[in-house]
Amino acid sequence: MRVTVAFDPSSLKSVQSQLAKLSGQQVKQAYAEGLNDGGFQGRREWQREMRDHFDRPTPYILKSVYVRKATPERLSVEIEPTYFGGKGVDPQKILQAQEFGGARRDKRSEAALRRIGILPSGYQTAIPATPYPGSDDGRGNIRGGFLVQLLSYFQAMGEQGYKANMTDRRKARLHKGTKTREGVRFFVSFGYLRSGPAKHLAPGIWAATGLDGFIVRPVLMFVRDGIYEPRISRERVAERADLEPYIERRIRYRIRRLAGE
Repeated sequence: MRVTVAFDPSSLKSVQSQLAKLSGQQVKQAYAEGLNDGGFQGRREWQREMRDHFDRPTPYILKSVYVRKATPERLSVEIEPTYFGGKGVDPQKILQAQEFGGARRDKRSEAALRRIGILPSGYQTAIPATPYPGSDDGRGNIRGGFLVQLLSYFQAMGEQGYKANMTDRRKARLHKGTKTREGVRFFVSFGYLRSGPAKHLAPGIWAATGLDGFIVRPVLMFVRDGIYEPRISRERVAERADLEPYIERRIRYRIRRLAGE
């Protein structure tokens, strides 16, 4: 999803007198600075596109739009979502599905739940319409710390994270609760997909709280694999940013500034 912008110096006839005052290196510097102004304008339009077409986009995905700046030696600027490492999903993978449509990739948590036999084949997870208290981040996503607790509870942390899996003693404390936190027990319902004592509940992970666990609330639902419809467009971003004339104006400004005008 990269946008690369270069520059044609033939459009600078109106600043020829100012160019004559600059050294070759200064001219290249002015070109690079003007291109970078355009790069950050493109970045703002990318972020606007995501805010317009996504429901409460996270700071992670908004900040992923990176400007690879031009230099006097490389007179082009690139704007693209970039993965900076860590535990997050590569933004390119997220946004490609949003631009071109298609099946949503499994999240790491979904792969972990599927590996231990909790998440059925052909299903992914979704937060319920009324989130379980303390589980959501306010943007329609499950909160990272809560998700880790859930995976730990079901022994889904994998070989490298097995020490993070919840022990029987920790589970017992969670079930009992404290003076300030009610006890909770998580369990899985496969609903109509399999027989079992909780088949009257929709497929998903549920929480039982209250006296004798009589209050039952959904935590994470099992839903059919998601299919994305195209929602964002590079062409729309480029058209709205109108980068070529914007960059020409900014380069003329940078030339006049270096020339002392």
